[in-house]
Amino acid sequence: MEYRTLGRSGLKVSTLTLGTMTFGGSGPFAAVGNSDLAEASRIIDTCIDAGINLIDTANVYSNGLSEEIIGEALGGKRKNDVLIASKARMRIGSGPNDEGLSRHHLIRECEKSLKRLKTDVIDIYFVHQWDGLTPVEETVAALDTLVSQGKVRYIGCSNWSGWQVMKALAISDSRHQQRFVTQQIHYTLEAREAEYELLPLSIDQGLGILVWSPLAGGLLSGKHRRNQKTPKGTRQLAGWTEPPIRDENRLWNIVDALVAIGEAHGVSAAQVALAWLLGRPGITSLVIGGRTETQLKDNLAAADLVLTPEERQTLDEVSQPPLLYPYWHQRNTIPDRLSPADLALLRPYL
Repeated sequence: MEYRTLGRSGLKVSTLTLGTMTFGGSGPFAAVGNSDLAEASRIIDTCIDAGINLIDTANVYSNGLSEEIIGEALGGKRKNDVLIASKARMRIGSGPNDEGLSRHHLIRECEKSLKRLKTDVIDIYFVHQWDGLTPVEETVAALDTLVSQGKVRYIGCSNWSGWQVMKALAISDSRHQQRFVTQQIHYTLEAREAEYELLPLSIDQGLGILVWSPLAGGLLSGKHRRNQKTPKGTRQLAGWTEPPIRDENRLWNIVDALVAIGEAHGVSAAQVALAWLLGRPGITSLVIGGRTETQLKDNLAAADLVLTPEERQTLDEVSQPPLLYPYWHQRNTIPDRLSPADLALLRPYL
């Protein structure tokens, strides 16, 4: 297992992170998975044995049950070897302050997460989505308070746009408060929108990048194929609608390429999709899981898969998104004045 530095911090995290949205199986998250304590303990042990040192969860996953299961599964066992990331922002009750990024909500939810996780500190605390009604100054100050109190070590954001992230960073810097060290974003061969703003911003501002659902909810696993019925036991059959598929023919072209490259290596299409992501600019870690132990072990093996330049080019070309304005204009007029951050998007188009 390779370990990469998380943004401008001194923290080293494994290139694969254990995602725990499948722990608990309560409410809408039952469509994703329903690992109980015994199964979750086996999954955690398997991942630690493989070298994973980061477990990712959120207060909203099965209404806190995911965090409770992690707390029970870790117990005190190997806790010094494991980093924990959690999140807050989503609605977790019916009250007017049961969602958002206010000081009230963030501090209250962090304290609840600490109790469920049976720990004194959360290593990486993410704001799970944007909140356009709470001043960013209030959110940044609340996160700074949590770090100062020793309840949180590092902070990050998830599912924000480029301007939103940059606004928060500017406020943090101007007020000498804690700044984000990482983002957690959706980014796959099928969905490469993050390349327009979020990857270049991360490289320019020194943010780490964790990727959630790197197999597009299983669509890039190789189990879903053109003109075939949706396999039983998958998220899509259970009604899970993320990510949206805008061009089905393009999706199947990508899957065809993944399967062909996988067959050449004697590995799954899923491993190829994960290996492609791990070679992209700015990527720190991929948040993986598995509905079964077999799936999990297959995903873990992606950490050791090396693609050839020709294979990477094939995947780049079959999935390349259109170059939007102002980027096509920058490519046409200033190709000799581009920074490493610019090239995270523009290099393949030059």
